[in-house]
Amino acid sequence: MTDEYGPVRTGIVGLGNIGRHHADRLVDLDVPLVGGMDVAPEARTRFADRYGVDVYENHHDLYDAVDAVVITTPNKFHEEYAVDALERDLHVLLEKPVAHTLESAERITDAADDAAGTFRIGFNNRFLNAVRLVKNRIERGEFGEITHVEANYVRRRGVPSRGSWFTRREVSGGGALIDLGVHAIDLSMFLLGYPDVTEVSGVTRSEFGAREDYAYLEMWGPDNGPGAFDVDDSASAFVRCAGDRTISLEVAWATNRPATHEFVVRGTEAAARFDLLEGDLEVYTAGADGPDHMLDTTVETRENDTHADEQAAFFDAIGSDRDAVADIEDAMTVQRIIDGIYRSSETGGTVTPGDPET
Repeated sequence: MTDEYGPVRTGIVGLGNIGRHHADRLVDLDVPLVGGMDVAPEARTRFADRYGVDVYENHHDLYDAVDAVVITTPNKFHEEYAVDALERDLHVLLEKPVAHTLESAERITDAADDAAGTFRIGFNNRFLNAVRLVKNRIERGEFGEITHVEANYVRRRGVPSRGSWFTRREVSGGGALIDLGVHAIDLSMFLLGYPDVTEVSGVTRSEFGAREDYAYLEMWGPDNGPGAFDVDDSASAFVRCAGDRTISLEVAWATNRPATHEFVVRGTEAAARFDLLEGDLEVYTAGADGPDHMLDTTVETRENDTHADEQAAFFDAIGSDRDAVADIEDAMTVQRIIDGIYRSSETGGTVTPGDPET
């Protein structure tokens, strides 16, 4: 893989946990990691010590040294770093979501439309082997027409570090919906074939994160209490698409119920259930050939590193017409759905994504 990816000098913007996660996989892929950028001195020092590369406080200095960047900053800062990279015609892999607001995401899209570099959004769950297998069977027609996806990404107690950027709306743009829901919505739309969205209805809730007695059991980062928590910690939504294809969505950082990461993909000829984190996969069919019967099949797949496979697809796409990683149009559809769910919750009614008048 060195020969294949060697010429693409790559840097990381945002050197926190997810930045280092991406950096480790770049090293494993033999992509030349040549630098990193972060506004925090301690993050730069830690990154330089770990990878032995140059680090920068100013992203323009990093951009002078690279051909591609992976952007992993808090959502509010995606626009600044992505637009500047696109205007330099760098290749950009931007962690989800596109931005913290729909308006900011639209400005990134405008820059991407004028850019020569490859630009992709980091929806890594598309690369889970169970998802790949289901998508392959759908494309082969084995599931018939896909009509509905039940999407669950629910933690029992998993609010990210309270007081971090994740729990401050000004920086994140939202809570569990924009953090976990963005993955669940993309995956559901991906398996449906990204049909046109006609309407969304949803409710977002904040029931746990702002409580003094929140049971903070285990999650990354320290718990700094409820003082800086002003986002949703769960959301329930329904998305209606063209052809009466639908998505039911449940996402949560915290709930009083067992955690679940189960997706159910319903088709006219077969259905599938898989666990997004564990990769377990079952396929359900019924038949009238011979005695009427139902058939449940357990499918074993190899465990895979979805971020590594996502990166490999991104670098494969550079200089080609391949669209193995989510493009900006798909990501903007997800952003509009999320914006629509938030507006639906505020207004108490159904809205049309992307239509500010509803």
